[in-house]
Amino acid sequence: MTYPPPQYHGESGEKSAWHRPAGSKAELVYPNGTRVHYLATGASTGGLFGLYRWECGPEVTGPDPHFHRSISESFYILSGVMGIYNGERWIEAEPGDWVHVPIGGVHGFKNRSGAPVSMLLHFSPGAPREGYFEGLAHLDEMSDDEKAAFYVEHDNIWIDQH
Repeated sequence: MTYPPPQYHGESGEKSAWHRPAGSKAELVYPNGTRVHYLATGASTGGLFGLYRWECGPEVTGPDPHFHRSISESFYILSGVMGIYNGERWIEAEPGDWVHVPIGGVHGFKNRSGAPVSMLLHFSPGAPREGYFEGLAHLDEMSDDEKAAFYVEHDNIWIDQH
């Protein structure tokens, strides 16, 4: 394996780093109180990756098993215990645990712990997941056909487990 081709061709580097202070306000807050911080979006990274901090309360929350055709997804647990489905079984992931799901890998996550959970979600390449996260809050306003189109648009393929 080799390094990818250069994308920066300058001679002296540039001042382009950005900083997001720890106390920054979440970009999205769901009615149940779950907060999503857009740390790095696909747009802000030139499509390389997306990184989000997901903070949920003690109630059961999170998506059922599904997969993506175009993006990988990784989970890094910051606090609490998050149930993460690895395609075969649910793993009770603890602080410091990391789970990577390659493109096409079946996965899901559920907070079933009864306590708050905070984790990082990493997507690669950097798809526009913000539209998916924001649209989830409006699913109850969508017809079945609109929901199906929404999931196709955002590369979310649900696994029927019946």
